[in-house]
Amino acid sequence: MYLLVIDWIFLLEKFILVGFIVTLSLIIAMYTTYAERKVAAWLQDRRGPNRAGPFGILQPLADGGKLFFKEEIIPLASSKFLFILGPSLAMITALLTSAVIPWGGTLHIFGKDVSLQIADINIGILYIFGVVSLGVYGIMIGGWASNNKFSLIAAIRGASQMISYELAMGLSLLAVLMLTGTLQMSGIVGNQIQGSNVWHVIYQPIGFFIFFVCALAECNRTPFDLPEAENELNFGYHQEYSSMKLGFYLFAEYINMFISSAVMATLFFGGYDILPFVDETKWGLSGNMLTILGFCALMAKTFFFLFVFIWIRWTIPRFRYDQLMNLGWKKLIPLALANMIITAAVVLWLNK
Repeated sequence: MYLLVIDWIFLLEKFILVGFIVTLSLIIAMYTTYAERKVAAWLQDRRGPNRAGPFGILQPLADGGKLFFKEEIIPLASSKFLFILGPSLAMITALLTSAVIPWGGTLHIFGKDVSLQIADINIGILYIFGVVSLGVYGIMIGGWASNNKFSLIAAIRGASQMISYELAMGLSLLAVLMLTGTLQMSGIVGNQIQGSNVWHVIYQPIGFFIFFVCALAECNRTPFDLPEAENELNFGYHQEYSSMKLGFYLFAEYINMFISSAVMATLFFGGYDILPFVDETKWGLSGNMLTILGFCALMAKTFFFLFVFIWIRWTIPRFRYDQLMNLGWKKLIPLALANMIITAAVVLWLNK
């Protein structure tokens, strides 16, 4: 009976943590749309949204309400089940990736230690890559089920783009795994916090650069937004979608941006580590306070990357499709291979 009570408490902890992370992801995705419009307005010397609420702060709610109450149209020639499955799969896979990210250390509540990580599995990196790979099906299914030639072309573009850039992304991560010796996300963060407290970006600047460029391509962000090239493919793979099905695709893109930023902060910038080269335990703060500060530090790093995502969109023009493929196959993959080989040689030399 005692073990049963402990299990229920554990499940309740995880249920609350899942609810918090999902709610946080949705809210951040919603207000990233507002931030994108405000940053774009700032870069273009205009005001941006300023009607709904003070400084336009309620604009995301107005946009969400508009999508929710719009008429839902399903083309007669479409495959109805797959037409619904596409955006649902895109949204689910976007949210699933957050399960293995360590959002902070450990909170001590009511005499019990609560970890701010939903699932600390020993193959966290492989889990992330597996779920990200499934996200391609949301785009492919949606484009094919629409029975629209422009949607299908955009879906094929998106699938080939993601497959191409996942290779370079995986190779860039192999160099990080050589330094840490683990696939566990908490172990990767611990490797940056313990010892000399050095973030991986110091040792792997090229690996981080490759990962960041590939993250832009995986999220279909400018200059890699070829699946949504309006001037070539009308509206891209979600051209036939309306109402909240379109909203799911749009929300999934911003959630992917948020999760990609959090993963980059975790792998290369110490995760919830507050400062590099500093031992925060010597500050004299309680464990819970350090955990809360660590969570805030991870959010600050994530928001910085979100700003860079937005900044790049409104600064750099879109590549041609042949340029996109050449960059992925002929530039990034050889660069990632060279970085991996050099890292392997250095690690082997240091371990002699």
